[in-house]
Amino acid sequence: MLKFVVEIYNAEVRKLVEVGERHRRFNDDWAEIQRIAVDAISEAHARAKVEILHPSAQGFVQGDIAKKDRV
Repeated sequence: MLKFVVEIYNAEVRKLVEVGERHRRFNDDWAEIQRIAVDAISEAHARAKVEILHPSAQGFVQGDIAKKDRV
């Protein structure tokens, strides 16, 4: 397995924070880019794993992805 870091934020939270409101379910931190580390066999597999945990149907948006060397 490889280690990937995927950038992700929540578009719904971002819109609400911009107008001074709060999302009923997700923390305001989701308005900013979060970095999620996942073990996967490929970039596509990493993105699929993140999609399961943070579905686009709930407003999550994936951005850049980077493969990280194991330490």
